[in-house]
Formats: sequence, C-alpha cells, structure tokens
Amino acid sequence: MLALTHRSFAHEAGGIPTNERLEFLGDTVLGLVVTEALYRRHPDKPEGELAKMRAATVSQRSLAAIARRLELGRYVLLGKGEMRTRGYDKDSILSDTVEALLGATYLSHGLEVSRDLVHRLVDETLDQAADLGAGLDWKTSLQEAAAERGFGAPVYSVVGEGPEHARRFEAQVTAGPVVGIGQGTAKKHAEQAAAEQAYRAITALPVGA
Repeated sequence: MLALTHRSFAHEAGGIPTNERLEFLGDTVLGLVVTEALYRRHPDKPEGELAKMRAATVSQRSLAAIARRLELGRYVLLGKGEMRTRGYDKDSILSDTVEALLGATYLSHGLEVSRDLVHRLVDETLDQAADLGAGLDWKTSLQEAAAERGFGAPVYSVVGEGPEHARRFEAQVTAGPVVGIGQGTAKKHAEQAAAEQAYRAITALPVGA
C-alpha cells in the first residue's frame, strides 16, 4: 500500500508515510536496468544516442502511458483535492507511482526480479525508441540542427490557459528563420511539439544556410 500512497492522501490521513522515498529508489532501479539494456542491445550507438533513448524510455509521458495500460490510476490513494482534479489521470502522479512500485519490488525481491519487471513494463518502449531518431528528443535535435546551420540557440515562449485541473499550453520556438508552434497539457509537451515542427522545417534548409 505504501507504494500507492500519494502525499495528498498521506497529508489528509494525519501525515502517514508517502510513496516518495520508494519513488526515489525506483527511479534509480529503472534507470540502471534501462541503461544496461540499451548498452547491450546497441553496441554501435554513441553515448549521446543512448542517452536520448534512455530519456525517451523513462520519461514522465512514457511511464504514465504504462500506468494507464495497467489502469494503475484506479489504485492510487489520493487526497480529496487530487481526486477532484483527476489526479488519478495526471502524468506526474502516474509516472511517480510506477517508479514507487519498482522501488517496492526492489526492496522486497531484489534486483533480478526488479529487472524482469522493468523489462515487462518498458521493453515495448525500448524497441520503439530505437526507431525514433530525432523524435527521441525534439528539443535537443532542434538545437543540434540549428547549430549545424550557424543559427543561435532556439528560443521558447509558452503561455497557458484554462483552469488548473485542465490547463492547456501553447509553445512557440524560434530557431534562426524558423518558427514552430505546439500545444499540450504540460509545458514541456507543448515545447516538444513546437520543437518537432521547427525541426522538420529547419532540416529542409541546407547546412550553413
């Protein structure tokens, strides 16, 4: 139960322990197993590509997608406020809970069982990451493409609108002569979407343009 206890529930229950320490541990276990898997599966890829693949695999969005597949939100213990704002479907809460469960698995059963669980949860994402290329991290890919063409670092601006529980963001990025616009339910998602649009435009320009 501790792995499923969000701090909002713990606060309303008189300050009982939360899943945050398990989340901290699980994050490390997840990172170790994913890094090892990428290292062994892709002996020809440089460190930079492996780092992008790892980031895509352990990102908040990827872990939240896993949690939704497992319907994990039904079991997270949340306070009344988080329940009202649909905390059971928030990427941040879902991804943190996945990490907490991995931490609890490590404490109870050790690294080998934890490794098996990580692979069952993320192998599909790992396989997809190998084919994403620039899509592993649009912001980094845009920055690299801009630098190759002699432009300055991309500049982002983001505006948000709507109530706290249903906020939407629109991001705009300028990279040399290129502008990209993107939307999302989180600031970083909107920035990634804008970066993707700008990347596709900037890579149509010759290097040194």
